[in-house]
Amino acid sequence: MTIFSLSKNITFPPPKFADKSGLLAVGGDLSIDRLLLAYKMGIFPWYSDNEPILWWSPDPRFILIPNEITISKSLKKVIKKKQFTITMDNAFKDVIMWCANIRTLNGQETWLVNDMIKAYLRLHKAGYAHSVEAWLNNELVGGLYGVSLGKCFFGESMFTRVSNASKIAFAHFVEHLQALSFDLIDCQIKTEHLKNFGAKPIQRETFLNLLQESLKYPTYKGKWKFIEGEI
Repeated sequence: MTIFSLSKNITFPPPKFADKSGLLAVGGDLSIDRLLLAYKMGIFPWYSDNEPILWWSPDPRFILIPNEITISKSLKKVIKKKQFTITMDNAFKDVIMWCANIRTLNGQETWLVNDMIKAYLRLHKAGYAHSVEAWLNNELVGGLYGVSLGKCFFGESMFTRVSNASKIAFAHFVEHLQALSFDLIDCQIKTEHLKNFGAKPIQRETFLNLLQESLKYPTYKGKWKFIEGEI
């Protein structure tokens, strides 16, 4: 299978040409316009230090339908305790830095290299990327971030420093997406963490069809906040 080399032109080959691992193309840049086009086509960047920019569109694709979220009884009990304060878009840079650093602290590689972090900060400033924060005693202890287009949220990464912090942040966030009638969360690749919430694999073609339906709706840009009564 051919891996496409991107030029300065902001274009991508169709996702169906990705290889078995999901790798589609190499090169290009991380400009806002290119990233938005990539997400609209079901493509995302994922690479490490000392690698060129790699673009992926895996098959199958892991997704979560907001209205189908599953929350365990044990997590519901923790949520009822209201141990954490949950906010949105209050500390985007801190969230993405923790997503990168927590893996490094655990001796793992991270795809959140400096250029990626800068790119998502630009997307956040432009109103497309959003964060959810979990606070305990005014300290950031968990969170997640991703990109929103139409009625699809593309989850990128999450972190936790205290047990259940990111899970509770995610549960509250999905409730918010339900209130906004979002119909799709792109989880990209399978994780047990998201599987426990009800995420499931679907064929890439099915995902792309769902995505195109979601993109028919306007994008909620700017700073997000929870609707009164959600938390």
